[in-house]
Amino acid sequence: MNELALNDISVTARILGAAFYYSPDQVPDIIELLASGEWVSDWHYGSEEQKQAIATEMAVVQRDDETLDEAYQRLFIGPYALPSPPWGSVWLDKENVLFGESTLQLREWMQANQIDIHLTQNEPEDHFGLLMMMVAWVAEHQPEKLAELLGKHILPWGLLYLEKMQEKGNSPFYVGLSKLAHLTLVAWQDSMNIEVDKKLIFYR
Repeated sequence: MNELALNDISVTARILGAAFYYSPDQVPDIIELLASGEWVSDWHYGSEEQKQAIATEMAVVQRDDETLDEAYQRLFIGPYALPSPPWGSVWLDKENVLFGESTLQLREWMQANQIDIHLTQNEPEDHFGLLMMMVAWVAEHQPEKLAELLGKHILPWGLLYLEKMQEKGNSPFYVGLSKLAHLTLVAWQDSMNIEVDKKLIFYR
């Protein structure tokens, strides 16, 4: 994969990761960029029609009954059940738990490949936003490991997570964000010809 393609992956993965992982008040510049639609011409995944439709959706950062910060709280924090939990092991573990077997497998893979995302607290490494930021890091430092990271630890559940978020998210911005992440992941899978591990999905 050439340097330009790797740079595209790094930049887009970092933007997606920050938008999924951090609350809107922590990454106002990212939110402003995505809501403005100014990213469309520089985002090299998906058709112009798809991207313009997503940009229109993401421009709605606040509904009459819910701010974007409130939407983030509802979708990623709780206290009520999350419409689409962003952790891999919730989807891949029989008990739908955090820090499940798939999280431990990811942690072992990270240790074997000397990948450290410098978590500031004890939290699962398989949060979708963290994994997108890990894609950016791997694209920059160990690009030969990209297909393995995506095929073994993200794609087996990530597309289903994003589809559920589109179906249940009920926030124009985050539904649009999930559509953007979905078409980006599919483009990565196609361009790298990634073989995706077949894993049982236990979350419905």
